[in-house]
Amino acid sequence: MPLSHGGWNAPLLRRCLMFVTLAALLLFAMSGAAFAHAVAEGDKGYIQEITGVHVLPFIYLGAKHMVTGYDHILFLLGVIFFLYRLRHIGLYVSLFAIGHSTTMLLGVYFNIGINSYIIDAIIGLSVVYKALDNLGAYQRWFGFQPNTRVATLIFGFFHGFGLSTKIIEYDISPDGLAPNLLAFNVGVEIGQLLALSAILIVMGYWRRTGSFLRHAYTANVAMMSAGFVLIGYQLAGLFVS
Repeated sequence: MPLSHGGWNAPLLRRCLMFVTLAALLLFAMSGAAFAHAVAEGDKGYIQEITGVHVLPFIYLGAKHMVTGYDHILFLLGVIFFLYRLRHIGLYVSLFAIGHSTTMLLGVYFNIGINSYIIDAIIGLSVVYKALDNLGAYQRWFGFQPNTRVATLIFGFFHGFGLSTKIIEYDISPDGLAPNLLAFNVGVEIGQLLALSAILIVMGYWRRTGSFLRHAYTANVAMMSAGFVLIGYQLAGLFVS
């Protein structure tokens, strides 16, 4: 149910500016963790040093990455923002999972890497795309609605490449690579379910209040702004690196 808005008024504009400012401050506050797919230094050292099969540690690392991956969470929030039925939520989340699992596993296994700044900028673009979709922008601008299922799958591919690129940079040992990657992916899916559950609980309570429809437009503007901040952050890193 994409939103449309006929015009701006002063209270709405103030709320939008507040959300934009908060989004920018939040993302820049996360700069200590570097970029969207950064891995903590302790985890990085662990990945580089171990050899052999380590199923449980890699499940933990995968879950930790997803739960703390604000780019994933923002995109998931955009995807389920106007989905009310569990079967629809399950379908879109499954498409996203298929996409990022495929490229993460194949990317690392076959050593296919993409510049991390560029891929993370594209991931920021996925957040912008979904927020604009929720705002009904494509129908107003182009007169048609893009296929949201296909878009979710395609952006899932990019999210997976973002993770595979970072793992490749840490030179994971080939000894036990396949089972460790599968375990990591299981952890990612567990983390995704945890993050999704938290989002659905919050959204469930919010949707029962009268403020949901009043503030849904502003929330998606804030989400779009956060996506633009992510894009700018990554492109700035690309040019200064």
